[in-house]
Amino acid sequence: MNLLVVGLSHRTAGVPLLERVTLGPGDMPAVLAELVALPYVDEAVVLSTCNRVEIYAAVTAFHGGLADIGGVLAARAGLAMSELAPQLYVHYEADAVRHAFRVAAGLDSMVVGEAQILGQLRDAYGTAAERGTAGRLLHELLQQALRVGKRVHAETEIDRAGQSVVSAALAYGQGATAPVEGRPALVIGAGAMGALSLATLRRAGAAPLYVTNRGHARAERLAELHGAEAVPFAELPSLLERVDVVVSATASPEPVLDAPLLAGAVAGTDRSGHDLLVLDLALPRDVAPAVRDLPGITLVDIELLSESLSTTADAEERAGEEIVAAEVEAFLTWLRGADVAPTVAALRARADEVVEAELRRLAQRCPELGDDARAEVSHSIHRIVQRLLHQPTVRVRQLAAAPGGEAYAQALRELFDLQIPTAGIDPAEASEVHP
Repeated sequence: MNLLVVGLSHRTAGVPLLERVTLGPGDMPAVLAELVALPYVDEAVVLSTCNRVEIYAAVTAFHGGLADIGGVLAARAGLAMSELAPQLYVHYEADAVRHAFRVAAGLDSMVVGEAQILGQLRDAYGTAAERGTAGRLLHELLQQALRVGKRVHAETEIDRAGQSVVSAALAYGQGATAPVEGRPALVIGAGAMGALSLATLRRAGAAPLYVTNRGHARAERLAELHGAEAVPFAELPSLLERVDVVVSATASPEPVLDAPLLAGAVAGTDRSGHDLLVLDLALPRDVAPAVRDLPGITLVDIELLSESLSTTADAEERAGEEIVAAEVEAFLTWLRGADVAPTVAALRARADEVVEAELRRLAQRCPELGDDARAEVSHSIHRIVQRLLHQPTVRVRQLAAAPGGEAYAQALRELFDLQIPTAGIDPAEASEVHP
């Protein structure tokens, strides 16, 4: 089994394409089921955020797996695979491990070091686990990725400023308008991004704070946690006239804020000469693109934010990359050991079969042997075989841990004509044979 990651992000694709491919929570079960039903895909986890859609998979062959996964993404985008291919990134085996660890650490994020990706990756993994599409290989990969992400944040100051997509968008918007301190602000959406937006606005001094959501009960719970006021979604038009800052972060498939609605909100409204600052942090977009051309409104969305953020590495990023590099090598060592474990187990099973066959043959040819004698012969033969297998099996595991070590397991399979079961065997099950 091989690891493969195929996806699109703000680094490779524009927001219009990402919008077409992005998956909401309701889409996940069907897409996960579709993926693992494909010929070359055995396991799958789908990560879909405001700036990336990527599929982690355990595949039986690289080209077949790439064609299967690419076909799913192309179908969602409404494009031929040849049209989508230039926008995709593909990571295989060691590169797939490295990518997963960098994503979890926030090193591949639009805002480097942001911690929200950890929760998003955890949710994606949890959904796949619930649906039974994450098997042994992806379980191990995602569990280790989450651990590595936590380690990078704990051992470096990569997130020292509490930087997030929300804070970056807010900082960009304030540069174009005015500080939000003391200004009324509204958050549309009561999910994780909505909660983060309220917390960020409160730290920035925005007041009073409002939150609205189609499900009012969720808005009320979020408002209570953050000292905000929950407003029914039906009152959105009038509420827009009373605030200076709007952050929209819903999972709506259609825009929540269109040009006529926002034009009405700014018409005849006195905001002391400042624009209405609108931050669109959703994918698909919550704010219709035509809003950008309206007077009296400053719109900051994912597309604008991705163009403006610097990707210059600093010391903390370099420290994070060093941690990731070490963890990748440790994971690959485990993976190579896991790959050789079924071969070692099969070799031991073959030896046991040969011994048992010879003992049965001995019992038939020498019926005069008593129970004690047969037991002693059996013990001696098993001990001889264990001694003979001990050094080769220890050595092949050592060799398998090095780059290119899979060739040694392959050599054992060829020499002894071993049939390896398709289900994986834990390395612990192929522990040392002690003499």
